[in-house]
Amino acid sequence: MGIGGAGIPPGMNVSVAGAPSGFSGPPPGYANAHPGNLGLNPVPNQQATRHARRVYVGNLPATVTEPKLSAFFNNAMHAIGGTVAALSGQGEPVLNVYINYEKKFAFVEFRTVEETSNCMALDGVVLEGVAMRVRRPNDYNVMAASSLGPSQPKEGLNLEAIGLNPGSITGGVGSGAAMASLTEEDLAHRLFIGGLPYFLTEAMVKELVEAFGPTKQFQLVVDRETGNSKGYGFFVYQDHSVTDVACQGLHGMKMGEKSLTVQRAMQGGAGAPKPAQPASGGGSGVAALPGADEVAAHLAGVAPAASGASVPPPPSEHPASRVISLTEMLDVEELRDDVEYGEIMEDMREECGKFGRIESIVIPRPDDASAVPGLGKVFVRYEDEAGAAAARNALHGRKFGGNVVKADFIDEAVFASRAF
Repeated sequence: MGIGGAGIPPGMNVSVAGAPSGFSGPPPGYANAHPGNLGLNPVPNQQATRHARRVYVGNLPATVTEPKLSAFFNNAMHAIGGTVAALSGQGEPVLNVYINYEKKFAFVEFRTVEETSNCMALDGVVLEGVAMRVRRPNDYNVMAASSLGPSQPKEGLNLEAIGLNPGSITGGVGSGAAMASLTEEDLAHRLFIGGLPYFLTEAMVKELVEAFGPTKQFQLVVDRETGNSKGYGFFVYQDHSVTDVACQGLHGMKMGEKSLTVQRAMQGGAGAPKPAQPASGGGSGVAALPGADEVAAHLAGVAPAASGASVPPPPSEHPASRVISLTEMLDVEELRDDVEYGEIMEDMREECGKFGRIESIVIPRPDDASAVPGLGKVFVRYEDEAGAAAARNALHGRKFGGNVVKADFIDEAVFASRAF
């Protein structure tokens, strides 16, 4: 990747000791400036624009500190030409850094909306040998941010200076650009497709889904390093009236030894019809994950810890059913990102499919406009009660990201109505 030393790109002169680690106010000459247009319009307060001036940074190196991360992003922004020229000599672009050391993520706050959007191009940048994830935070409001400044990285950023390949799109910057062209109605009809065999190309998958009509936007998520498919993607039809028809026709379709999962991408697929044939949790090219501990380790990119015996679940508060709920499993922040959501969905399908044939999995996703029932939980509906009971017995009490998973039955009518 061309990263040397302590993970700092060549040519970047980092002075960690002098890096800003806190925010005490706007930079000099910027007290009344609009974060997007550099002073052409006054703004009531910085808090109103804060959601558009922060980025979420995940998969942090274990030894990183707030001053070190601040210095790294300051130097990276200078190296790629991502700073605002009009503010040259008026301080660094990073105002504040907060790190959650337990969960290894951070929030980095910038002085302008433009610099924040340019920082989105740094997804996958390597620090201390670890490729970090750069995403919009959970409180980012697309509609409100549209009037504050650019929402996408500017053209011509010198990403090669920090070892990034600008042509390698995995769903971070690339998916953001695609999402910007979608209306709110498009987003409500946007579909997730998972369980794809890895040998299928984007053209082949697009041909499959367009049997129901032409798509307005289509994205097959690929691995940044290899360019190979990760087995899932997202798309939206030009004609929204075919969305449910496509869900009905594609969901559960057998593709070799795998079965497709097709449902609405927002709020975990709420409103997706019951499949004509249940999806199996059969094998795939991905290594099988023996438990929730290993799922968590897989998502975090670390070696799994030795598994202990699962804790027998207590008597259920609800009658046995074909549906179980799993709590204390997810970082809600990660559900906002399509790539993270897709990987979590695939891992849950692989793991939960070991205990029986799965009809559907619902993972509610955050929605800035309204409260989302069941947010932070995973809901799995099996073909029969035996599969649900086996999954509950096996998964209850497992460790996931430092939390102990709770598994219980829920009423099938509650699941069907999404009244979690």
